[in-house]
Amino acid sequence: MSVGRLDPEVSRIVGVGVHGLEKALFGGFDPATHLSDYPIHELLGVDLSSYGDPGAKQAVGNWTNVDPGNEVPFVVELDDLLRLHHIVLSRRVTTVLEFGVGKSTTVLAHALAINEERDAGVVAADMRRSNPFELHSVDNDTSWIETASQALPAFLRDRCHLHHCPLEIGEFAGRLCTYYRNLPNLAPDLIYLDGPDQFSAEGDLRGLSTAHPDRMPMAADILVFEHFLTPGTLIVVDGRTANARFLATNLQRRWSYWHAVEFDQHFFELVETPLGPYNARQIEHCLGDDFSVRSNI
Repeated sequence: MSVGRLDPEVSRIVGVGVHGLEKALFGGFDPATHLSDYPIHELLGVDLSSYGDPGAKQAVGNWTNVDPGNEVPFVVELDDLLRLHHIVLSRRVTTVLEFGVGKSTTVLAHALAINEERDAGVVAADMRRSNPFELHSVDNDTSWIETASQALPAFLRDRCHLHHCPLEIGEFAGRLCTYYRNLPNLAPDLIYLDGPDQFSAEGDLRGLSTAHPDRMPMAADILVFEHFLTPGTLIVVDGRTANARFLATNLQRRWSYWHAVEFDQHFFELVETPLGPYNARQIEHCLGDDFSVRSNI
């Protein structure tokens, strides 16, 4: 079954069970409990006594996210970071590709460290993973990369690979978008899309670009290597609803897509039969029988 068309009334890809994906990702998840079990706020230097509810959204100004002159890191959003940490652990993720460095870089690396301690033997014996328990983060801004690098705890640095990738305006099927250059060449089972910003891309397409406060980011990198992704891969898009809809319209394989409106994140899971025995073993170990059930395979 192909990807189908985006249905704006229910905010999912038609024909693929979204409710199974919601349950698979967050069934039984509680932010406060997860934070108690894994106090990631300590890694981030967050004072919980003044932060407020770790499961609630932090308020920002109307123009905060579209200010091209902003040089201050965005406020820590523990709710998003706790969900990311939970996803990496619950799906037993082995390799992460992150677009846009930041606080999430530390959190993703920490979850991968836990997975390595738990799963390194199984992954080495039964799977074919060339970048096990590695985080590869790309960004076009060297200052953000330096900030993220300095924020990484020493025990996480060896697994984190921060890539400076220049950003340029391009097109996908004649449509305006952006691409990073010199992306790391790997096969992630989790992709986190939280970059780039809309103002940094070089060039234009017939005078058009994303560099306008009423426009929005429109990254197309994932579309270029979609056909190399293995079944069971998960894409998480933080906000960026226009970009997520662009992906949903142009992805060509069988994806389950859920827009979690309450916390403004988008989730795409590649729900196809395994490519072969190594992929099948990875799905069985990391995602379990539930993947086949909710994927209707």
